[in-house]
Amino acid sequence: MDVVEQLKPEDAFEIVRPLEQTSAFVFDSPHSGARYPRDFLASSRLDSSRIRLSEDSFVDEIFATAVLHGSPLLKAHFPRAFLDVNREPYELDPKMFSGRLPSYANVRSLRVAGGLGTIARVVSEADEIYAGPIPVEEAMRRIDTYYKPYHAALRRLLAHTHQRFGCTVLVDCHSMPSAARGELRGRTDIVLGDRYGTSCSRIVVEAAHAILEDLGFSVAVNKPYAGGFITEHYGRPARNFHALQIEVNRGLYMNEKTFEPLPGFDDVRAVFSAFVGRLLRQPLGLPEPFPKPLAAE
Repeated sequence: MDVVEQLKPEDAFEIVRPLEQTSAFVFDSPHSGARYPRDFLASSRLDSSRIRLSEDSFVDEIFATAVLHGSPLLKAHFPRAFLDVNREPYELDPKMFSGRLPSYANVRSLRVAGGLGTIARVVSEADEIYAGPIPVEEAMRRIDTYYKPYHAALRRLLAHTHQRFGCTVLVDCHSMPSAARGELRGRTDIVLGDRYGTSCSRIVVEAAHAILEDLGFSVAVNKPYAGGFITEHYGRPARNFHALQIEVNRGLYMNEKTFEPLPGFDDVRAVFSAFVGRLLRQPLGLPEPFPKPLAAE
């Protein structure tokens, strides 16, 4: 955890770019941020460990080698407990706020009901984040200052990639706890999500599945995670915009109580680098890239 006095807009997220983008793939890690504004922590009833339970810790590091394989990586620096960009912009629970939400807020979604809206009410399914109501103005500030610029940056990356290669494949990178509600997840290491076939070409999903299994992982598709707002919103296969969510079991690479990487973390990262490299080399049946970069680059 990195406690900051103020989270400046320019420090809220980062795009790590390859020297030359040679792939139609774009990677993003929206939940791996660990920069906690001090005033946010002061408003919370949770200690510094409990509030981190919704972090996708180290996911940005696991997929960092995508850049070496010619793909950009967008990663958030703010934590999911502070702001969740894998939601609609205004999925908000009116019971959380002092003041009236705008009329266009989605207050009835299942995610809001579960406490996991754009401004989350809980972490780890049940732990209430806030000691009391927070001002509506604060929610609007987070959305305007951090949420909207993050998605604007992601849209630009996808549009640029689509213009250059004729298609784009967004890999939305996440992690999942090794146990849920006290029950072990069994041997499932990876869950791929394509919104039940609606957000991504089957060819891409099958290729990712086969490569991961060949590397020794147990893999499930859409159960229990089919993909969130990012996968659903940006996946438009008919227009050659594909979006695939990937969830990595945290037990593979980190101590979930201490938030420290396991001794074999570098080995796990190397295996995922191999996965990315092989996936990007697969003949996916998608349009070939233009032979030369566009003049505007």
